[in-house]
Amino acid sequence: MKRFLAEWAGPALVGLLIAAILLVFFPQLRNANIEPAKGNDWRGPVSYADAVSLAGPAVVNIYTKKVLKRQKHPLLDNPIYRRLLRGRNIPQERIQSTLGSGVVVKEDGYILTNNHVIAGASQITVLLADGREAQAQLVGTDEDFDLAVLKVDMQDLTAIELGTPDAARVGDVVLAIGNPFGVGQSVTQGIISATGRSIAGSPSMEAFSDYIQTDAAINPGNSGGALVDAHGRLLGINTSVHDQSSYGGGIGYAIPADLAIQVMANIIEYGQAEPGWLGVEVQPLTPELARSLKVNTLRGVVVIAVQNQGPAHSAGLQPGDVITSLSGVSSLAAMRPGDEVQIHIIRRGQRATITATAGVRPANE
Repeated sequence: MKRFLAEWAGPALVGLLIAAILLVFFPQLRNANIEPAKGNDWRGPVSYADAVSLAGPAVVNIYTKKVLKRQKHPLLDNPIYRRLLRGRNIPQERIQSTLGSGVVVKEDGYILTNNHVIAGASQITVLLADGREAQAQLVGTDEDFDLAVLKVDMQDLTAIELGTPDAARVGDVVLAIGNPFGVGQSVTQGIISATGRSIAGSPSMEAFSDYIQTDAAINPGNSGGALVDAHGRLLGINTSVHDQSSYGGGIGYAIPADLAIQVMANIIEYGQAEPGWLGVEVQPLTPELARSLKVNTLRGVVVIAVQNQGPAHSAGLQPGDVITSLSGVSSLAAMRPGDEVQIHIIRRGQRATITATAGVRPANE
């Protein structure tokens, strides 16, 4: 044993001393070999500047003006006040300004934004990241998906690169780019918190569109802006926050980019968005509802009403059914009147598939 210590202890101590000296004078060596196995690289970039440089020029600020009619003041019915105000010019209209964001998706000037950003606008102004400004033409809208398509006549536009929302995973880093509070283009960073979400209050099955949920801060003015991946590719169009009274509270939603592009294609081709209509109202599937309906999944929506004599009603869909997925169409945005859609449901704990033929939304809907 003594011989072993004599032969090995000395060299070992010398080696440790040399290693300590190297770490003192060359601290970069401390992380020299700390790398994961090839193919499982968990390291993220130290900066997302390249992603912002790629996507930023395609994100625009949108400013709108709306002409609002003033309501008649009740005091004007009083003859005394009418006499006092006689001869005075009381404006009957006022101008309301709103702001939002948009994304250039085609180099020939097509821009995607939210319908609620431009709804009722008499004038739409687009401000590019490079400072150029232009008046935009409204091509068409889709209220169900809260999307609108604008067109500007400008040269040298930068269109955003499209990503693959279907491949997005919970935990992926995302960036939200837009014009929050009108301060100018800004970027917030977060992760994908969930996929396949439905927004509470969605008025119809046509609004069931697998929203992307993110904790990246989405504030007033971000609506219509871009949700991009860590490489600057478009994953979705930011549309809303969960709680309008708590901005940046950690729950925001984006419309998947592939669905938004399909809506835009329909609007451009047909002059308006006229997707197929199923005639069903839904609400998100909560844990409480899942337990009461004996459903072992939270991915889906619960049918709360079915339009009498509508396509879903004729196919046999019932209130209380849990819709887990659809097939037969690439997306709801691509569904046209006359298309057959397979609706996969859970009813009283049993799985089933119902086939419905999409119709045309009634004028009073």
